[in-house]
Amino acid sequence: MPLTSRVLAAGGSSTAVVGSTLDPRTIPKYVTRLAALPAMPMWSSYGGVDYYVIGVRQFSQQVLPPTLPKTVVWGYGSPRNPATFHSPAFTIEARVGRPVQVMWANQLVDASGRFLPHLFAVDPTLHWANPPGGLRGRDSRPTFASTPGPYSGPVPVVTHVHGAHATEESDGYPEAWYLPPAWDIPVGYARVGSSHDRHRAMAADRFGAEWSPGAAVYRYANDQSAGTLWFHDHTLGLSRVNVHAGLAGFYLLRGGARDLPPGVLPGPAPAADDRPGTRYHELSLVVQDRSFNRDGSIFFPDSRSFAGDVPPTGPFIPASDVPPIWNPDTFGNTMVVNGRTWPVLSVEPRRYRFRLLNACNARTLLLKVVANPLAPRPAPAALSCWQIGADGGFLPRPVQTDQLLCAPAERVDVIVDFTSLPAGTELFLINEGPDVAFTGGSPGNGLTPADPATTGQVMKFVVTRQSTRDTSVPPAQLFLPPLPPLGPSRRTWRISLTARQSTAKPAVAVSYLLGTVAADGTAKPLTWADDVTERPALRTTETWELANFTGETHPIHLHQVQFRVTDRRPLTGGGPGRAPEAGETGVKDTVIAYPNEITRIDAQFDIPGRYVMHCHNLDHEDGEMMRPIQPGG
Repeated sequence: MPLTSRVLAAGGSSTAVVGSTLDPRTIPKYVTRLAALPAMPMWSSYGGVDYYVIGVRQFSQQVLPPTLPKTVVWGYGSPRNPATFHSPAFTIEARVGRPVQVMWANQLVDASGRFLPHLFAVDPTLHWANPPGGLRGRDSRPTFASTPGPYSGPVPVVTHVHGAHATEESDGYPEAWYLPPAWDIPVGYARVGSSHDRHRAMAADRFGAEWSPGAAVYRYANDQSAGTLWFHDHTLGLSRVNVHAGLAGFYLLRGGARDLPPGVLPGPAPAADDRPGTRYHELSLVVQDRSFNRDGSIFFPDSRSFAGDVPPTGPFIPASDVPPIWNPDTFGNTMVVNGRTWPVLSVEPRRYRFRLLNACNARTLLLKVVANPLAPRPAPAALSCWQIGADGGFLPRPVQTDQLLCAPAERVDVIVDFTSLPAGTELFLINEGPDVAFTGGSPGNGLTPADPATTGQVMKFVVTRQSTRDTSVPPAQLFLPPLPPLGPSRRTWRISLTARQSTAKPAVAVSYLLGTVAADGTAKPLTWADDVTERPALRTTETWELANFTGETHPIHLHQVQFRVTDRRPLTGGGPGRAPEAGETGVKDTVIAYPNEITRIDAQFDIPGRYVMHCHNLDHEDGEMMRPIQPGG
């Protein structure tokens, strides 16, 4: 009997639906050490530029404890050293002012050079990359006379460094994808997306790069503040499945005027050639939710029936407009950190710096350090955290907090001080966020927390004896670099966030949309294919008002810029606004837009070209909640 998972159903209620075949309650917890993510090895470094070749491959990894089967995943790595392929990826370590150039290679082929199909069911009825459509039909929403099966052809990829101040051709535009150089690509298939060739020509002109089949070369100037960036797949209509398969990793930018001198913060962080046994006091943590089958494979829904709002038989095409495979919110039942389920980390009684990334498809995390992982929620915090940074750099000052709110794609940079704890102490990082779509609130205040036995636990800390002296500065005494000024806003862009319901089954959501807001305050939804409506001026501060007409939160990401959260105001009826949360007072590239509110951010673009804004609930992004924007145009 398959295990049932809990997901959000129509109308905001929760319903049991068929899920993975491996019961998460049977997976041993805290038996596997946390995997430190080393630095990605460079290919070469000369002329003031660091060069990388990074491939995307399929391989097996021990995600579950060693008593259980390995898991087939996708991940990034250096083709020179197959041992570097990991999910999530090894970390790109970059320096402010020193460019990084990466050849991103699609190597999703088998040993004979045949293309590898996707690990998960791909819905071909979405607006997606659509290689079978050929040159004319690529990057489109195909039409079908009857319900098609899942796409089983070669997989397109394109990588985006999330938070990077990148020129257009190096941003990882959703329509700049490319297939692997397999010899059995079907006749008539488009091998690249509709923006690929234009970006290839721009790269050759800007920095002399030559793109080979199945690869793209991007350059990152790193002319921004030190920050916690990350990279992931961004293919049109496939981001949710490509990232869920494993395509994500950290890109840490260090140095420059808005960083702190060595030794002030806890360190070191993992490097490329560390000796075995090196102790790290700065660690990056990629938190994901996954579900597994008994053979070790990752479960991902292959039918819209997973959402519980339609039966397995639909109706789908031609009887309705409900996508047959795409689901509006996908939740796993098992927590994974750095590619291992419920890991354990030995810590000394000293300060540690953790860079946390929420790389879940749809789950919002409320993280807390506690003594008892099964304590009734809300559980009392055993240690507070000091948040020192957010997505794009440091906060104005350290913020002491018992709980960290982190929506999909958001990052938090925190210091946890274990100094006062005796050896042998056990503490746990738990999650009190919900097992359904986040609508705001807190445990006991409009929010039902995650299952304490499964998704309510994340990882374990065990305090050992101290072996090295801690010379880092206590977080309460830190002076963080000042924020650069933005200047007054000169214009406001009013963006609507809406859900579109099925014409055949009105209770069923078939897409989520961004759009504009009319003068009377009503939403004007738009699709990915509609003309650009936002053309921000260059080097000018402008306000973006995100008006959320839906019943759940949406983490909204703007490419190219790091912005400031200004305030949040009621969607209707006026009334006072509220200031950003303390952890949002730095520079951000992703912001939570709450239901029935207008979230206001200030941004300043300075590179012309075609970019995107979108919801970073990846299911929503692939379900039309993404729009092109044209700075300077």
